[in-house]
Amino acid sequence: MSTETDVDQTDLDQTDPDQTDIDETVNEDSGPEDESEDETGDETGDETGGQREPASGEDLVAQLEREGDIAADYLEELLDIADLDGDLDMDVEADRAAVSIVGADLSQLVGPDGKVLEALQELTRLAVYRETGERSRLMLDISGFRADKRSRLTKLGEDTVAQVKASGEPVSLDPMSPFERKIVHDAVAAAGLRSESEGVEPRRYVVVLPAD
Repeated sequence: MSTETDVDQTDLDQTDPDQTDIDETVNEDSGPEDESEDETGDETGDETGGQREPASGEDLVAQLEREGDIAADYLEELLDIADLDGDLDMDVEADRAAVSIVGADLSQLVGPDGKVLEALQELTRLAVYRETGERSRLMLDISGFRADKRSRLTKLGEDTVAQVKASGEPVSLDPMSPFERKIVHDAVAAAGLRSESEGVEPRRYVVVLPAD
């Protein structure tokens, strides 16, 4: 059974993320979204700066860890200016740096539907570019907002797959950002069906298709 899926890949995921929306066909061996991509579409715009030269192994990990350190310094200064308490966690996930801010009440840094978070992610990527001269695909999460959204959208994809398998008919979902669509595409592919994006931004949406 084919698990090929038509997905949206956006690099800031402005929303990833980021937003230039590029549709390309990938298989289930594809890497993590990108929210945007980002799912900055991320997820959000990877249009900042020059293209990173290919790296591998320890060199890539060291490069991404440096991005995380730069981002953490920038975000710590931002928290100080805003007089907000928050702890920073840094990690490397697949081929990108990931920084999370956790604290008692950081909802103002997330904003309605994550809009403030997306803006902060873009500013953080710009801070990294300023230091390295290379564009960054760093992902920023605050108070688990992205993690929660990823979990909910993955479940939506799985539930929709079950609905399509039961009815044998395609199902169209509500409009989503490129970052959100990528998560759904991945969930559908993992469940053995395929999906496509249709429509025009900002009303672009995912259609889950029955098996051939």
